[in-house]
Formats: sequence, structure tokens, C-alpha cells
Amino acid sequence: MEKEKSVGIWIRVSTEDQARGESPEHHEKRARYYAESKGWSIKEVYRLEAVSGKSVMEHPETKRMLADVRSHKITGIIFSKLARLARNTRELLDFADIFRECDADLVSLQESIDTSTPAGRLFYTMIAAMAQWEREEIAERVAASVPIRAKLGKPLGGAAPFGYQWVDKKLLIDPKEAPVRKRVYELFLEHRRKRTVARLLNESGYRTRNGGRFSDTTVDRLLRDPVAKGKRRMNYTKSLGQKKKWIIKPEDEWVHINVEPIVSDEVWAHCNQILGEQYQKQNRRPAEHLFTGIVLCHCGNKMYVPHKSLKYTCYKCHNKIPTSDLEGIYHEQLKTFFFSNDEISTYLNKADELINDRQNLFVSLEEEAKRLKREMDKLVRLHLDGEMPKEGFGNHYRPLEDRLKQIENQLPELQGEIDYLKIQYLSSDEVLSEAKDLHQRWPTLELSEKRSIVETITQKITISNDEVSINLSYMPSSAEMATEMQHNVRDSLHTPA
Repeated sequence: MEKEKSVGIWIRVSTEDQARGESPEHHEKRARYYAESKGWSIKEVYRLEAVSGKSVMEHPETKRMLADVRSHKITGIIFSKLARLARNTRELLDFADIFRECDADLVSLQESIDTSTPAGRLFYTMIAAMAQWEREEIAERVAASVPIRAKLGKPLGGAAPFGYQWVDKKLLIDPKEAPVRKRVYELFLEHRRKRTVARLLNESGYRTRNGGRFSDTTVDRLLRDPVAKGKRRMNYTKSLGQKKKWIIKPEDEWVHINVEPIVSDEVWAHCNQILGEQYQKQNRRPAEHLFTGIVLCHCGNKMYVPHKSLKYTCYKCHNKIPTSDLEGIYHEQLKTFFFSNDEISTYLNKADELINDRQNLFVSLEEEAKRLKREMDKLVRLHLDGEMPKEGFGNHYRPLEDRLKQIENQLPELQGEIDYLKIQYLSSDEVLSEAKDLHQRWPTLELSEKRSIVETITQKITISNDEVSINLSYMPSSAEMATEMQHNVRDSLHTPA
């Protein structure tokens, strides 16, 4: 059974907003109705009432919300519009980065953004592009001086390589560490196993610079680094951003500085030749499979394709299905996933009509609320001027007051329904317009293209002994828009234990 999504509601209404009649209660009701429409559970409400949006990152409620996101207490946040989350562009980018890293969703009702939908995920893409551009602008300014400093042999920051030390801004041999690093090469040439080298170093009492034990990963890094043969590489790596991996720059940007060697060129080259041969032999590239992470066994566990196997397998109950059979079944179901052009056009027109009807009703209720307020103000003036007795005033005023309260409760509910319809319509429209001929093109697509499509339109695939249940997302039916369509496929599957 799929776990219910837990979300929070973010309410930030400044003093100026409240003066314009935008109450926190209205924003909360609107968000609650949207969550209810999606079948989500509201775990927390974060209130920043009468707080300016200029900077909210250090506010206690913001810190509480981000802590809940990082701990996965909530996996999404709903707010009325982006300006309610943050008016500061930098903080908005930071929020998007944090939520994307935590696999959590942002839902902005006014802008019809829900990153749990295919259309909404475009928002993350655009935000990420903006953030990356900003980081690159800063990085380019900082990095401009790096090649010059590297060519001059000046430190670029960071610790000296193991076996060396900085002395008066020059990289020199460390008399304590250099013999250990030399021993790494000697042991590897003798045993040709990185784990064996690490074990022997540890048993001899050697430790890394920070006092830790040597590992095969540490040994690999020390063996490959050419600084040990007297060639220090500088300006050869580049960071992809905070908490992301580093990549190797083009070789024409590298800078090499001569330093005192620990081992000869011949010893270094021999060790790295062995490493290269071992890597090719092991062929470490993991196998890629189309439905990895999406296929579930009927017992609830995910199914994986073991090494040298062509079947998705449940490690708990040993339920299996061949990879080719599952792709064939999925391909066939794409026939029923899309309607004809006429049916698509009819669906989209109905969606527009439904949204317009709700919006017209919302406008009419707003106008009625304004009229009721004018009539109530008129009655109050008549009563204060002595032209309407107390009893008559109450008889006329109370029905108007009751109707106004009724409308004020109705408006956020209706707004929440409009928000839901708009966001679901956008996601459905994207899927329909981009993949009407998907079934015909499927056999010609690359694995990466197929995987991208599967991730976009598939919620999960459940395998039992005689049934394959495929849940496809954001698929409209003739009865309602953007409801989840479940396709059950019964087939004679050979599923050995």
C-alpha cells in the first residue's frame, strides 16, 4: 500500500496584507482544501503572521519547517503564492535547492505550481538553472586567478598531499609521511591488491594523517596521484556546486608543477598500469534496468534485477518476472493510456469549461459579499441615525450577516478546488500533448528516453503471481479530470520460486 503523503502549510501574511483583507485563516483554508483534494495528510502549519518577506530564512518557523523537511516528517509544503514563501530571490532559490535535495515538493497555488506533477517539475528545472547561473557567475570571478596562482606554484587552499607539507608556501617532502606513501607503492607491486595493502599498513601500525585506518579507497587515491612521482597537478578539477561531485577539467587547463618525487616514474607507471587492467577486467559499470525503483512485489518490497539475471526479483518472497515480459506488458498498456485526437480535444475543452465555471462562481460570490457588506453598512448608519429601531435592525441585519459568513467560508473552499483543477489540468495537458504517439515510437527509443517517460507517467507497478498492476499518473477519464487510472493486466506468467 502506498504511503500517504505528509505535507505542511506555510502561512506568511504581512501587516500590509492583513490591512488589505488577506486573513491567515483564508490562506490556511485554501491550502487545506487543496491537500484534501490530493488526498494528502497535513502534519504541520507554519505561521509567520505580520512578518515581512524580505528575509525569512532565519525565522524560527522557517528553521522548524526546514528541519521537518530534512527529517522527512513532511515531504511537501503548500502556500498561496511564491511571494508568500519569500520575496527575496536568493532565498527562493535556496528553498528550491533544499526541497529538491530532500525530494520534497513545493506547491504554489496562485502560480499553479506543484512539483509533485510533471508540469510542476519544470519549475525545479528553471529554478535550478537560475541558481546554477548565479553560482557560475561567482565561481568564474573567484576562479579567474586560480591558473595564475597555480603556474606560480602558490597554494590554492587545502591540505598538502599525503607525504608532503607546506613550508613557507612551498610544497616539500614530509619526512614522517613520505616513507609510508613509498611503502604503499612497494606493497602494491608485491601483492597487487589494494585491500591487502591497506590491511598490511594497518597491521604495521601506520595511520592516515587524521589518525584513521587505511582503506582500499585511500590506497587507490594515493597510487593514482602523480604528485608522488614529482608532478603536482593543479587547476584540474571543478566543483558542480554545493554538496555535489567534482569533475575533471579539460587537460589543456591543467597546470603541472615539479616537486621532489617520492617514487620513480617507472614505479608509478607500473602501479597505474596494473590499476587500469584491473578496472577494465572488473567492468564495474552497473546494469541499467527500465523499471528499477518502480516495481513492487505484492508483499510491499521493491523488486530488483540481481547480477547476471534477467528477472525482477523480490528478495523476500522470491516472486519473479522476466524483464522483457514486463516491458512488453507495459508497452501494450500504452495503447490504452492515450485517447484519440478528438477525445483529447473534448477532454481539454471540458477541463476549460469546468475551471471557467468555478472561476465565474468565485467572482459572483465575491460580488455578492461586497453587496452584503454595503447593505450591512447602510443598515448600521440608519440605526445610528435613529431611523431604524433596534428590533427592526436585528431582523434585517442578522440574515445578511449569516449569509456573509456562509460566503466567507465558501470562498477558500472554492479557491482550493480551482487551484487543484488548474494544476492537475496543466500536468495532464503536458503528458497528453507530448506523448500521443508514444506507443508507436516506444521500440525505437533509447533506454534513457524510456526511463524518463516511465518516471514521468508511472506511479508504481505491482507484481503478484497472476497479475501485473500498473498505476499511471495524471491520466484523465471521461468522468473526471486527472484521476489516477489503474490498469490491471492478467496474463499467464511463469514466476518460478
